[in-house]
Amino acid sequence: MRYQTLIGTCSLIATLGGALAHAETVIPNKGQSPEQIQIDVTQCQAEAKTTYDQALAATPAAPTTSTAPSGGRARGAAAGAAAGAAAAQVRGNRYENYDKIDSDVQQEYRQNQAKDAAVAGAVVGGAKQRQSRRQQQQTQEQQTQQQSSASADSASQQAYSSCMGARGYSLAP
Repeated sequence: MRYQTLIGTCSLIATLGGALAHAETVIPNKGQSPEQIQIDVTQCQAEAKTTYDQALAATPAAPTTSTAPSGGRARGAAAGAAAGAAAAQVRGNRYENYDKIDSDVQQEYRQNQAKDAAVAGAVVGGAKQRQSRRQQQQTQEQQTQQQSSASADSASQQAYSSCMGARGYSLAP
């Protein structure tokens, strides 16, 4: 009789679907009927789901870190200014009359080109910095979500095991 109850229990557990799927074999220690086992499993799964939901709700928001990338605009502006000045010199060297122009005018031309390139570099550097911050924030949020989910899973499993143990069952993996 006990063997038939165990087989009936195992088949009942295999067909049960609940909010949380616990992959253990439920072994009745007090000779519970299959109907009672089903009731107890359902109630313990509901308790485990409540614990899971509460654990997720209690998870604190992800802390903001001060290691966010900075200086993107300044680096972009510096690189742009250097590139602009070099490009102005190269462009100027292409023309014969460039050498005949006063050196102050040549310097002013290079500076104007460097300013324009620095502005463009600052824009590009700022965009890269914002993109990097977004990626870092997204990665941090994913890690926090995974940690809170794992913590909630553990709390849920503990609640389910405790509930089933209190009702007179053993759980085997």
